[in-house]
Amino acid sequence: MTPDGRPEPVSGLRRPRVKPEHRAYRTVDGNVRIGSVVYGIGAEVTDPDGWIWTLTEALDGSRAPAEAVTQVLARHPGVEPSSVTEAMDDLYEAGFLEDAGAEPSAALTDEDRERYSRGVTLLRWMDLSPRATAWELQARLRSARVLLLGLGGTGGFAAQGLAASGVGRMHCVDGDVVELSNLNRQPLYHESDIGRPKAAAAAAALKSVNSRVAVTAERREVHGPDDLAALLAPGYDLLLLCADRPPEIRRWANRVCLAAGIPWLDAGYRGPLVTVGVHAPGRGACWECHRAGEVERRDLRLGAGQDEEAASPRMEWNPVNAVTAGLSGHLLVYAAIALLTGVPEMEPGFRFGLNLMALSEPLEERFERRPDCPACGTPPRA
Repeated sequence: MTPDGRPEPVSGLRRPRVKPEHRAYRTVDGNVRIGSVVYGIGAEVTDPDGWIWTLTEALDGSRAPAEAVTQVLARHPGVEPSSVTEAMDDLYEAGFLEDAGAEPSAALTDEDRERYSRGVTLLRWMDLSPRATAWELQARLRSARVLLLGLGGTGGFAAQGLAASGVGRMHCVDGDVVELSNLNRQPLYHESDIGRPKAAAAAAALKSVNSRVAVTAERREVHGPDDLAALLAPGYDLLLLCADRPPEIRRWANRVCLAAGIPWLDAGYRGPLVTVGVHAPGRGACWECHRAGEVERRDLRLGAGQDEEAASPRMEWNPVNAVTAGLSGHLLVYAAIALLTGVPEMEPGFRFGLNLMALSEPLEERFERRPDCPACGTPPRA
């Protein structure tokens, strides 16, 4: 990075190369496609004179930037050197290049680099920002501190995924004990754990997944916003809310995280509907803004004297299996990694998810921030 925090230009790289996942190819009409064929990543560059293709071939990690320019000019003497340098800068700014000569992060050991090698290459594939090495992203995960509330289906899959992904510190909270009915969708527990506090059983399971992650856990219930504020007091980068009771807990989380300036995520399932909410103070609609927008959007056509319960009945327990619990937990991990690393870029203030009864219509809901929101709105002037 430059002293003012901006990424180094491509001239600052030792040996720039096209990321292996972004390897370029030529189309039948002579254009250059780079970044893979996955929607949201790839790009197509017109190349009437053929020198862009030569440049992508020269950027193979064996040359310094100036040597790559020389390679292109040797085959295309009519091209201005500044044009080639500008093209390299454009490819780097678009996230298609990395530095094959970058030094490994001092925060990561050789064991870390082996353990996380597959995950880092996926982050590298999705990273569309100028960065010398994707290992910087793993180092960010390594330094992250996460508080996770609720170790049931969603929370169990989420905790397992974060531990496997190498988050640095994770404190897990749950007040329940393991029951037989949990075992159809809660991955951290076994028959031998029945009757044992979930917090203790989960901590042992998570440490066996990744001993490099500092996992702590406590058996505790949240009875109000003060309890939640006390849990957050030690200082965390992110809250993952995987508990669904008391019913007010999301409202409490919203208010407490707004006051503390801490991003938070919530996730769960409602029958076949699986969703994740992404919230960050000052960035987009807060949870209460979103909730109000959702209520206004619905057209339940309720009769006189009926409330929402008539249209969407709730049971003592949520109907769920390993599929819906696993999807909600894994999508939650995806959102957590995105907020903690910046890859992929994710603008908070929305919900996303999946309806298993309508797979062709994935869910994404985003509402505007509401000036009159009782949680994040502008207070009236005296």
